[in-house]
Amino acid sequence: MSTLVASDLDRTLIYSAAALDLAVPDAEAPRLLCVETYERRPLSYLTETAAALLAELAARTTFVPTTTRTRAQYGRIHLPGPAPEFAICANGGQLLVRGEPDPDWRRTVDERIAAHCAPLAEIRAHLVRTADPAWLRKERVAEDLFAYLVVERPLLPDTWVKDLTGWAAERGWTVSLQGRKIYAVPQPLTKSAAVAEVARRTGATEILAAGDSLLDADLLLAADRGWRPGHGELAAAGWCAPHVTALDEQGVAAGEEIVRAFLRGAASPERAVGHDGLG
Repeated sequence: MSTLVASDLDRTLIYSAAALDLAVPDAEAPRLLCVETYERRPLSYLTETAAALLAELAARTTFVPTTTRTRAQYGRIHLPGPAPEFAICANGGQLLVRGEPDPDWRRTVDERIAAHCAPLAEIRAHLVRTADPAWLRKERVAEDLFAYLVVERPLLPDTWVKDLTGWAAERGWTVSLQGRKIYAVPQPLTKSAAVAEVARRTGATEILAAGDSLLDADLLLAADRGWRPGHGELAAAGWCAPHVTALDEQGVAAGEEIVRAFLRGAASPERAVGHDGLG
């Protein structure tokens, strides 16, 4: 049985210093490996144990990093193990094959969005018009596919996100709040669709997945088996599914446990029962 492992990155496998959530005394903290720098400063980490396990996982399975990051943001990450043959960026909008974007896949994505969603320009204009400068720090467009805001989370009114979610849904868009970022993403733009394409190309018969945010829910639901950490958007909402394991671990410890779970899953593949998988 051929196993494909599709994993979200930020706050699933890798963690910023602010997201490490180390729950042990300093003298007992795990050794960390930096896997990303930004503006010449360390930014993202995993434990050294997780790094060794991830290298083993990448050698034994088709490991596919699956992220909402843009290609440029993904390019800053240097994970242990062999370079992945496939990677998914921009929440499924970009399929990288040996590091290069697949133009046929991008064309398919653009056609699906145009057929079902309001234009990006309309969504972006609404975000800028309704955001309060008191808590808005940055406004960005990613890969000409979706928009996001960087905000001061303590100042952000809960009702603003709720109102935006309803407004966007009427126009075929999904809203996700992750840390200091608010994403507005077209509903057809999904990680699961891109992973299904990789599974088709590789002939994978078992899909394992992990993620922490609302934008990972479709990926987890479509996989044969999945895991979510004890933190994040899905955990806060109490999100669950029969074939998805909700871990107790939080922070970088959850990342390590997810890699362990992937290795166990790859060693003992089993088809999930009662749902439509990617395979």
